[in-house]
Amino acid sequence: MTYGNALNFIMMVKVILPKKTNPTILYIMKLEAFPNSNGMNEQEIKQKLTEEEYKVLREKGTEAPFTGKYVNTKDKGMYVCKVCGTELFSSTAKFDSGTGWPSFTEPANLEHVELVEDNSHGMHRTEVKCKKCGSHLGHVFDDLPTGRQAGQDSLGKRYCINSVCLDLKNEA
Repeated sequence: MTYGNALNFIMMVKVILPKKTNPTILYIMKLEAFPNSNGMNEQEIKQKLTEEEYKVLREKGTEAPFTGKYVNTKDKGMYVCKVCGTELFSSTAKFDSGTGWPSFTEPANLEHVELVEDNSHGMHRTEVKCKKCGSHLGHVFDDLPTGRQAGQDSLGKRYCINSVCLDLKNEA
């Protein structure tokens, strides 16, 4: 069921409910039951992930710096979304930024990520989300370190991504 269909369904239900029912609460409760674009609803996603993974991926948290599984990884392969498996970053774009989180010069495919303005915590940043499942991945900054050769399309960007949001599919 698409988002638009879900809204139509909710609107039809609203018509037959008692007048005291708060439609906003109904909307929030019902929308969680619908699968997102990766075929899982929010409850299924929560069951799939650890508590830390869920907090970062679905509640826009951040893992502690220098603690992530992939901070110092040099293995070759493709980093994919922990929730839906979408290919996000190639190991060839990974570099050591010294910030404590895996950093990449560019996504493997710009169509697989969504960039969203983020003014939370008194800062102006750009959030990076998985376009398929909407999971929070990290942030992108315009501060590619001096001396690092950026790819043609990266324009000096540093994609700072939480390790818990990723799985590495090693090259064969």
